[in-house]
Amino acid sequence: MKAFQEHPRVVRKQAPGRAVPFDAAAIRKILVVKPSALGDVIHSLPFLKAMHGRFPQAQIHWVIARGLHTLLEKHSMIHRLWIMDKDAWKKPKNLRRTLTTLRELFKALRSERFDLVVDLQGLLRSGIISLAAGCPVRVGFQEGREGSHLFYTHRVRGFADSSDIHAVDRYLKVARFLGCDPEPEVEFPLPPFMLPAEKKEELQLPQKYIVIAPAAGGGAKKWPPQRFGQLAARLPCPSVVVAGPSDEHIGREVAACSQGSAMSIAGKTNLLELAAVIQGAEFMICNDTGPMHLAAAMKVPVFALFGPTNPLRTGPYGSGHTVIRKDVSCSPCYRRSACSTLECMENLTADEVYGIITEKSDPLGIQSL
Repeated sequence: MKAFQEHPRVVRKQAPGRAVPFDAAAIRKILVVKPSALGDVIHSLPFLKAMHGRFPQAQIHWVIARGLHTLLEKHSMIHRLWIMDKDAWKKPKNLRRTLTTLRELFKALRSERFDLVVDLQGLLRSGIISLAAGCPVRVGFQEGREGSHLFYTHRVRGFADSSDIHAVDRYLKVARFLGCDPEPEVEFPLPPFMLPAEKKEELQLPQKYIVIAPAAGGGAKKWPPQRFGQLAARLPCPSVVVAGPSDEHIGREVAACSQGSAMSIAGKTNLLELAAVIQGAEFMICNDTGPMHLAAAMKVPVFALFGPTNPLRTGPYGSGHTVIRKDVSCSPCYRRSACSTLECMENLTADEVYGIITEKSDPLGIQSL
């Protein structure tokens, strides 16, 4: 196997699944339970489009985590967002308030009298929310974790053919189960994003730039920030480093190692502003992280560095993207915390990544490096 490989095109045409026996015209109100995370919510958008096409007369409600809700606010296909403070719910000191909030949420969901509930999250919490909505038809994955599958009336085998199925295609299996016929070319219904004038003035972005996203949800998925900086120093146009507030130090380290070629705006943007910055980039270089999926959904070319995770399941979706990974026998291992050697990421050099980017730049329509 080659040390580096281009991620295959994953837009697939699959046979329609068995549809749930109901009258589509009678479905007036649907609840989608998909609170997080950023990449997972983006992966669910083709499902949303398919459902809107199948049930145009229905109101679609969505349970989403606070912080991610801004991505779906005022979405033309969503009637109402139910925003949950899942981070606050995890804190023991908030237990009493959390129980009160949950009771109120469950009561409000039941009052909506949903005709269909779809749980795309597949965890205990989302399964309980699905059941609490009081709907007679509750659809979720047979492989749902933490016992969530016990709360569904209908179960879909997301991994029926292979466990190496992309999350987008897995969610579209549920859509087909519900009688949808998604278009062969998968689309992500996202609005155009624009930076407010005052934000443009604050950030002072270069006219042309590359986005670097060096953070990730688990330590094992992170390429060393020094190497992102070394790579930025070799690129022909400036790099803009993005990350959340908790990863500002990573952004600063990348910029410090870039010989003045990168600027960090880590922690300086909200989600919609981050989307606007990514949308204006020539391309993105990143780990396996949420902003990668945002870039891919907006058709910004992505060079994604993968180690312990499987790009067939969670790589950048669609054509025009490149996954860069080492050929090591233990990858993918799906570890979140770093192992003793972390060969899959540590053995990947800035020279190797730069070589792949220069090799792939012309086919992607990017100005030659």
